[in-house]
Amino acid sequence: MTAEVWAPQRAPGRSPHETHRSPSQLTMKGNPYEGLPAVPSFQLQSSLIADGETLPVAQRSGSFGAGGSDTSPDLAWSAFSEETRSFIVTMYDPDAPTPSGLWHWAVTNIPAGVTSLPVGAGDSDETLPAGARHLRNDDGLRRYLGAAPRPGEPPHRYYVCITALKTLTAGVSDTTSPAMALFETVPNTIGRAMLVPVYGA
Repeated sequence: MTAEVWAPQRAPGRSPHETHRSPSQLTMKGNPYEGLPAVPSFQLQSSLIADGETLPVAQRSGSFGAGGSDTSPDLAWSAFSEETRSFIVTMYDPDAPTPSGLWHWAVTNIPAGVTSLPVGAGDSDETLPAGARHLRNDDGLRRYLGAAPRPGEPPHRYYVCITALKTLTAGVSDTTSPAMALFETVPNTIGRAMLVPVYGA
């Protein structure tokens, strides 16, 4: 039996370093949080999203393509550590066809007394709880960016994650990326909850 060898497809005139992959050849990455230090989990619920279920509010605007509204889902969390002093909310797509996936949403400095966000809380900083603020997503916007994989791609996973911190703030600047914010807060992370809905063809 001969092993099948995959060779990159290259259009005439292209550099050998430029390859083309069809949507069906995209590789699903693993859980992006598995490489972080293990912390206790807690409860996260929503009336609109659930593990493995299709996002119902998944239209997005902006430079990545699809039109429509960008409406964040409702979220409610509980059973986190009593030592929690603040939360970070993020949404990340590891299956986006980029080397680093795609960050759709990041909110820092949510006070420990806040345990839910209503539908549309991600519209702007003005729709967030007092003290909380958005970091820029990968479209350069300080707001929630909905899902819209390119036509023909396999369904993408969207890791909606609540990170519990033992500090009153994340301690990051307004120019910090979502990925770097989570990296810099690893020493102060004491819990994590997530839901992983999907969206795509």
